[in-house]
Amino acid sequence: MAAPAAWAALESYLGLGVRRSLHQVASRVVTQVAAVSAALDTADGMAELARVRRDMLRLRHRYVQAETVIDFYGDAVNTRTNPRIGAVLRGLDALAVDSMERVLRPLSIDVPPVLTYLDKGLGASILRSGVRLWDASVSPAAAIKITRHNVLRPTSLMHEVGHQVAHLTGWNAELADALHATLEPVSPLAADAWRSWASEVAADVYAFVLLGYAPLAPLATVVDGPTRAVFRMPVGDPHPFGWLRVQFNAALCHSWYGPGPWDDLAAAWAARHHLRDAPAQAAAVARQSLPRLATLADVCTRAPMRAFGGAPLSALVDPMRASPSALERLAMRAGPSLHTSTYLQRLEPMRILAWTVLRGTAGTDIEAWLRRIGGAYTTAS
Repeated sequence: MAAPAAWAALESYLGLGVRRSLHQVASRVVTQVAAVSAALDTADGMAELARVRRDMLRLRHRYVQAETVIDFYGDAVNTRTNPRIGAVLRGLDALAVDSMERVLRPLSIDVPPVLTYLDKGLGASILRSGVRLWDASVSPAAAIKITRHNVLRPTSLMHEVGHQVAHLTGWNAELADALHATLEPVSPLAADAWRSWASEVAADVYAFVLLGYAPLAPLATVVDGPTRAVFRMPVGDPHPFGWLRVQFNAALCHSWYGPGPWDDLAAAWAARHHLRDAPAQAAAVARQSLPRLATLADVCTRAPMRAFGGAPLSALVDPMRASPSALERLAMRAGPSLHTSTYLQRLEPMRILAWTVLRGTAGTDIEAWLRRIGGAYTTAS
């Protein structure tokens, strides 16, 4: 299902886990085939043949499910066939695991393996480790889609990893209740909306505490569009509508770093997409939410949470370490070694990523750096 070179581009533990899982998926189908074949050989009469037919239909359904699973992982692994892309994706695997270790290790939660893969489109996505797949088997790794246009400024990777962390810690439900409780006294409509958005809010906040301001501009690029689109609130969509999502992420930055370019970005969005042009429901939620974004930022980052052992998220990952001034100090101390030092690569990968994206030098610096990280990740395995 995937080229040998693509399998070789996986970290060994990850590769073995994925292969083992896919072998089990295929083996279950083979076992079911043998059972149906044996039943057909011994069927005697129309009633037994009818039972065999029902078994055959179940087998066909199981085969399609298994094929979907194997094709998904085969296609994902095959995006590494090109050695250059494979090395970059290995580096992204390592960054994802590193970020989870910062939050999950102190909570004594095992860190799952990560398989990043390249695909088309604007937005990243994740198939979480441990979830039930199409054939009811369990996902052997967190499979994270990285889009081609953002592969060299991959801040969305941290958003997707945030989904995995929120799932493993149980943060989503707790955060949903906290967001609702904050807004319910002033606007039940806004409270219900933010509760329904909790999982995506959690992922945005996770990316923020690790990377600071760096994810905001790439996020704004992805969710931008015609004004009608940035105010669209589809029923059941777990994402805050684009306009409010940008304002909230800017408010996270302002809450921790004070005035800065994030305020300019938020103002540019407000000028580009006038709130008066929003549909009634989106406008009502936005007007009730805007004065309380600072409070919501505090709830997300400074409020103690059972999910984090009774501590706030910022106690596990301090957003101030990713402030623009802190990142600049790191870059000045490191000088030319910022992207070449194995020590910094091991100690400060999140902050190096954030600084590189903020400086707009991702295309020239980050590919070699990611390939270096990927090589170290493979060697360490």
